[in-house]
Amino acid sequence: MIERGNTIPAIGVKLVTSAGNADANSAEVLNSGVTVLFTVPGAFTPTCHVNHLPGFVANATKLRTAGVTRIVCASVNDQHVVRAWAEASGALDSVDFIADGNGELARALGLDKDFSGAGMGSRFARSAMIIRDGVVDAVFVEDAPGVGASGAPAILMALEASA
Repeated sequence: MIERGNTIPAIGVKLVTSAGNADANSAEVLNSGVTVLFTVPGAFTPTCHVNHLPGFVANATKLRTAGVTRIVCASVNDQHVVRAWAEASGALDSVDFIADGNGELARALGLDKDFSGAGMGSRFARSAMIIRDGVVDAVFVEDAPGVGASGAPAILMALEASA
């Protein structure tokens, strides 16, 4: 699993932003300034849709005040589902999205998790990380269902503690 001090791998992904969808490279998306990347098992899934993403949308201004230059959510879904979720959530003004349709970034980060028991196959584990100029500064992976260590309030506390 990716750790503090590791660089973000260069994996082909789809970037979903308010400007549209585009082919992108994960290292390029996450290499500049202070980025918060949070990963979710799936777009529109209950905890992701109701708890995880909304916390980052609601706290986007506070995160930026704490020095975050970009907030990115990654999910193992195709770009069309990710865009529909981003639009339905009203998140595109505050969060950019990585659609990792084949789960290649999830595997490269060591954050892939088998959700076959729930009929979802391999997805991202629920996590968040603080990345400074493409180098991981901190990683928070949930070890139980729900949003705690990887939620926006926890990331804000971590940013304040490292300031």
